[in-house]
Amino acid sequence: MTEQPADVDEESGRAALGRALRYLREQSGKSLGQLAEETRYDKSYLYRLETGQRLSKLAVMEDLDRYYKSGDLLVRLWKVARREVFKDRYKEFMRLEATACIMHLFTLGIPGLLQTEDVARVSLSGAQETAAEAELVEDQVVARMGRQQLLHRTPAPSVRIIIDEYALRRPVLDGKMWHEQLTHLIEMAELPSIVLQVLPFSVGAHHLMDGSLTLLWQEDGTPSAYTEGNGCAELFEDPTSVTRCRLSYDRLRDRALPPPGSIGFIRGVLEEHSS
Repeated sequence: MTEQPADVDEESGRAALGRALRYLREQSGKSLGQLAEETRYDKSYLYRLETGQRLSKLAVMEDLDRYYKSGDLLVRLWKVARREVFKDRYKEFMRLEATACIMHLFTLGIPGLLQTEDVARVSLSGAQETAAEAELVEDQVVARMGRQQLLHRTPAPSVRIIIDEYALRRPVLDGKMWHEQLTHLIEMAELPSIVLQVLPFSVGAHHLMDGSLTLLWQEDGTPSAYTEGNGCAELFEDPTSVTRCRLSYDRLRDRALPPPGSIGFIRGVLEEHSS
C-alpha cells in the first residue's frame, strides 16, 4: 500500500490523545521510567502512545484514567482516535473492493451490497436528532446504493456471500419493506456472478459471531482481507494473515447450506413472513 503524506486533521485524534498522556504524566511529576514501573506497562510502549505511534487497547486507557484520576478523559480521546483509524482502513478497503475480481463475504446481517434502499436507510439511521444528521444518513444511503453498482460491472466480479440466519430472523418493522428485501436477496442470488449461502442456527456457535469478514482478490491475484466487529476494523494485506482469514471463511462455507438449499431457505422465511 502506497503511503501518503500525513494529514494533520486525520491524525488529530491520536495526536490529541498523545498530548494528553504526556501532559498528565508531566503534571504528576513522573518520568516515563517511573510511570512504567508503577503501571507495569513497558516504557517504550508508553513512549509510543505519547508520541502517537501506537494506539492502545481500551483497557490501557481505562487503567491510565484510574492512575491519573482523570475521569474518562483518556477513554473519550481514545474513542475519537479509534474512529479515525477505522475510517482510514475503511477507505482503503473501499478502494480495494472497487477493483476486486473475486469477493468472498460473511456477514451477520444483510450485507450492504444486497440491501434495498429502504433497508439501507433503516440500518444507517440510528438515532437522528438533527436535520444535519438526517442529511448525513441520506448521503450514506446514496453512497451505499452507488457501491452496489460494482456487482453489475462488465465483467462482473465473482461474489460469494455467506449470511448468518440471524440476518433473516431480524426483520425491519415495516412488513412490505422486509418482503421486498427478502425478494431482492433471492433475485440477487440467482445472478450467475453471485453465490449466496445461509449459515443456519443449527450449526451452533462459530468463530465469526462477533463480526464480518471480506476477502478480496485483484486481477493480478493480490489478496486482502477486511474484518469488522465490536467497533473496530482491520485490513490485512500480508499473505500470512490473508491465508488465515481465508481458512476461517472456508470453515464457515463448509458448514453453510449449499446455494440451492440457501435460496430455498430464504423462500421459506419469505413465506413465513407473508403468512
